[in-house]
Amino acid sequence: MANADPVAILLKFGFLAVLFLFLLWIARSALRDLRRDEREAPAGAEYAEGDGLVANGEVAGAELEPRLEVIAGKGHDPGHIFDVGAGARLGRAAASDVHIDDSYASAAHARVYRRAGRVYIEDLGSTNGTFVNGRQITRPVALEANDTVRIGDTELRYRE
Repeated sequence: MANADPVAILLKFGFLAVLFLFLLWIARSALRDLRRDEREAPAGAEYAEGDGLVANGEVAGAELEPRLEVIAGKGHDPGHIFDVGAGARLGRAAASDVHIDDSYASAAHARVYRRAGRVYIEDLGSTNGTFVNGRQITRPVALEANDTVRIGDTELRYRE
């Protein structure tokens, strides 16, 4: 048997260790994505026009008056209110329902909509992410009264 080079052996084991850590990272990411958040948007429900759940011919959540209040943000005074009851698109584009004058905001950054009597926010694949109560969202999240939504340096508070 030929004399094995110790450096070559260490490199092989190092490569195997890096490969193992990479596979472990992928498995962890997949499990995290599969975990269900109890605030996740409901699946498989039947929705009426306007995204309200139909129950006995009435749209659930119709009594809500959802709005976003500016806490801090360039271009808007603190306390400014945006009515998002009919749904809204948030972003840097001039056509956005909630215009966010922030270099960290994407043109079409996020959207707010109603489903099953609740109000949800969803990131639209933005570059810098949408945060609810300091946590980046990766799927639609139900908003609760006084939740804080952050897009770049702009902060909004959800009110009902």
